[in-house]
Amino acid sequence: MDSEDDIYDKNDVDSSEDFYSEDDDTATASDEDESEGDDLIMEAAEKPLKPQKENYAILSEADIGELQKKDITVVSDALKISEGSASIILQHHNWSEPNNFIHDTWFINQEKIRKAVGLPEETTPIPDVTVRIKCRICLEKCPRDSVDAAACGHPFCNSCWKRYITISINDGPGCLVLRCPEPSCGAAIVKEMIKKHVDDDDAISWQKYGRYLVRSYVEAKQNKIKWCPAPGCDYAVKFDIGKIGRSGISNDVKCDCSYGFCWSCAEEAHRPVDCGTVAKWILKNSAESENTNWILVNSKPCPKCKRPIEKNHGCMHMTCTPPCNFQFCWLCLGAWSEHGERTGGHYACNRYEMAKQKGAYDVTERRREMAKNSLERYTHYYERWAANQKSRQKALADLHQMQAVQLDQIREKQCQIHGQVMFIIDAWKQIVECRRVLKWTYAYAYYLPEREHAKREFFEYLQGEAESGLERLHQCAEKELEIYLNEGLSKEFDEFRTKLAGLTSVTKNYFENLVQALENNLEDVDSKGACSKVAGAGSKSFGEGCSKGSGKRGKGAAS
Repeated sequence: MDSEDDIYDKNDVDSSEDFYSEDDDTATASDEDESEGDDLIMEAAEKPLKPQKENYAILSEADIGELQKKDITVVSDALKISEGSASIILQHHNWSEPNNFIHDTWFINQEKIRKAVGLPEETTPIPDVTVRIKCRICLEKCPRDSVDAAACGHPFCNSCWKRYITISINDGPGCLVLRCPEPSCGAAIVKEMIKKHVDDDDAISWQKYGRYLVRSYVEAKQNKIKWCPAPGCDYAVKFDIGKIGRSGISNDVKCDCSYGFCWSCAEEAHRPVDCGTVAKWILKNSAESENTNWILVNSKPCPKCKRPIEKNHGCMHMTCTPPCNFQFCWLCLGAWSEHGERTGGHYACNRYEMAKQKGAYDVTERRREMAKNSLERYTHYYERWAANQKSRQKALADLHQMQAVQLDQIREKQCQIHGQVMFIIDAWKQIVECRRVLKWTYAYAYYLPEREHAKREFFEYLQGEAESGLERLHQCAEKELEIYLNEGLSKEFDEFRTKLAGLTSVTKNYFENLVQALENNLEDVDSKGACSKVAGAGSKSFGEGCSKGSGKRGKGAAS
């Protein structure tokens, strides 16, 4: 990416009205048409978008526990069974919708379900006797009040029950389907009994059991609820899947931990590219294909041992590494003992040139050239994708620094109340979001077909305008803000607020329209390179602004 010193010009940002205007020295005979195009782009940038419809809710573990408890209570009340038994039954059926389960499943297969989950209809009580009862694990004889049993009636002492349950919880989620310790018995150990033996003395085990139970609920409802994929985050997202695909509805989710991700593929938020493109791009970045291309372009195999060798400088006389030590010519790959002054010396090879003229190396050279072009194209887009990711991380760190320290400093020095300086936070949040969008436009550009020249030129123009506008906003929020951070009370602070808030609003609207245009696959551009007029937020602006597409290339253009 260009350095900030090259991109930024303090005189570029006089007002939000000239946000996307061209420099005077680029005017041509078509100035009038280009001016109209600029006005249309500006109109799009300033046109407010319809507010994003709310299609998800962020849930804490406590919130999920409440939803789970409601389902359990419905089944418990309807079937007249304990909540622990209802929990085991619902878990066995992947936490089905309780009313549907009761009417469509339970009353049809009640006996079969009870047998499968280990809940007998009749409970076998422990005999109420005065003599001591022998524990079936430790074989100790214990008084009646120190012995407990599941619905099956097999007695075990409380100490053995506690050890058995605690070990099972520590072993993992298998404790949710815990059965009687008696080897031949399949009776379920319900939640009430687990709580009885671990709640008072071992709160950690009880909390762990509760967490397993909550997570089983979420994992069974992956079509409605998903965990936030951010490391260390315990929030989940409940998504209204009925709204997917509707106008104004996005699959992007913003968790309360500040991590944004796509509901459909669980990757980080990636508008404007679709999930399939993201999957291909991530696979390409992690696959060995580009390593293979690099080896093909930059190395040749040793004629003897076939190990790849890179030539980075020097003459054509190559010596393979031990234990091979074979000496050969880099150009024709023949033994160096057959070379000398008569074949061209150390920096040329007559044998290679003669064979090349006869077409002996055509296939190999063609493969190397194709691999080189593919590698250079991929590197072009990947480097810019990675650069914007790095810039986004830096902007995110600056945002956190602003929220934690600098905002209060500015507020005190400029004698402002908290609400009057929040426009700075809004600007930095917008910068972070725009960096994310710009990053993914490079993946979009990589998979944009080469044959669609009109779309590619239009896209490069839009991308260049977006990048230029973002740099202006970044310049204002970073460089110009330092004046008010390092100096005392300034009369120009109100003007700065108006300027930064205006740039933030314009940039936000432009990027939202850019995202919508790319999500629609630039459908406003027809096969002849002209642009159709489409009514609606964003479409009109990008369509009619296409007249300048061939005049300015964005940074997405591969060399």
